[in-house]
Amino acid sequence: MVRALALSAALIAATPLFAKEGHEAVTTFTLDNGMDVVVVEDHRAPVVQHMVWYRAGSADEPIGSSGVAHFLEHLLFKGTDTMEPGELSATVAANGGNDNAFTSYDYTAYFQRVAADRLELMMRMEADRMRNIRLTENDIATERDVILEERNQRTENNPRSLFGEQMSAAQYLNHRYGVPIIGWKHEMEELDMGDALSFYQTHYAPNNAILVVTGDVDPDEVKTLADQYYGVIPANPDLPERVRSQEPPQTAERRLTYKDARVAQPYVQRSYLAPERDAGAQEKAAALYLLAELLGGGTTSYLNEKLQFDQHKVVYTGAFYRGVSLDDTTFDLIVVPAEGVSLQEAEDAMDQAVADFIAEGVNEDDLNRIKMQLRAAQTYARDNVDGIGNRYGRALTSGLTVEDVQAWPDIVQGVTGDEIIAAAREVLQPETSVTGWLMRDDEVTQ
Repeated sequence: MVRALALSAALIAATPLFAKEGHEAVTTFTLDNGMDVVVVEDHRAPVVQHMVWYRAGSADEPIGSSGVAHFLEHLLFKGTDTMEPGELSATVAANGGNDNAFTSYDYTAYFQRVAADRLELMMRMEADRMRNIRLTENDIATERDVILEERNQRTENNPRSLFGEQMSAAQYLNHRYGVPIIGWKHEMEELDMGDALSFYQTHYAPNNAILVVTGDVDPDEVKTLADQYYGVIPANPDLPERVRSQEPPQTAERRLTYKDARVAQPYVQRSYLAPERDAGAQEKAAALYLLAELLGGGTTSYLNEKLQFDQHKVVYTGAFYRGVSLDDTTFDLIVVPAEGVSLQEAEDAMDQAVADFIAEGVNEDDLNRIKMQLRAAQTYARDNVDGIGNRYGRALTSGLTVEDVQAWPDIVQGVTGDEIIAAAREVLQPETSVTGWLMRDDEVTQ
């Protein structure tokens, strides 16, 4: 479901939320123009990561303009009233840092990682391009060619990517998650100045953005700088409500085969429509997260033990759950058959193994081992200012709160085996699934 962002109950002044054992020291506040700010302190190294996350991704694009969110991401590295094209990145590099940007279904983010004493410079430049971009028709033509070539390299030349697009398009009957983030090629070819500026003027505003600053910083200093550079940018009074077309009830399982002469290794993929992490109610998502780890999280997972080591029917298994999402996400299974094993045999073996797992229940030793590994990974993740900033930015642009991010590790640790099996029974339903076979041209389907 679509959820509104709520960083905390009261964000009038800078408010430290967490600084206890096992959690980052997090401070949040909201500028007068509606821009939300999250500061995560880590004073072990004189480094800062400065990120601006917009609550606008490819799933927020107008119908018929697929790819415009990613297109605009490219265009923001062009000039502004005060910066020449490429000057921002060149300045970051000259100051010993690095920068980039990325687009997903639910957000677009821009970041710079630099020495802590360069934070003000980063804010000044990023705030400038929030509202002062200047584009020429040559910029549009050049970057349109760039994104089309990116699609050629990453998608058109990769049968796995083309197969994945077809899987998503079949999974989502009505939601924009069924459209590729980079866009459909025929629509990308038609993107123009009007499309880019319309998306920019609608969504690139402080009241649709979250500033996430992590590293060797003082929250009061961040607030002073944020007020100085971002606080003077007017809010967009016409910011549209973030409403998306939702999925109707899915009542029929779907199947597809994708054949391509370039396929080196055929495989079976199954996706199920699944609930995402919801603010204040993450328990079911935590159970699905652990289900994915138990079923296909590595060489000791249930599917791998059964299908690769015991039966020798596959050479790879995987289970994946993408819980951080504004709307319904997917739970995916993949099996790669061994030499001499057909795709049908591999699929049948996968289905039987999943049925056996549900019937047998969760092995408590396996569950405890995975929980211990996850706890260790979460602890190590606190050493990475990039990872910390991404964790909070992805969550907050996807409808979660700071409190949800902080609560997640303990919620995962509290999930029981019975809750995992209950989640499996609820989500792994044929009528909400898509099964795909990626095949070579010369293969038969039986």
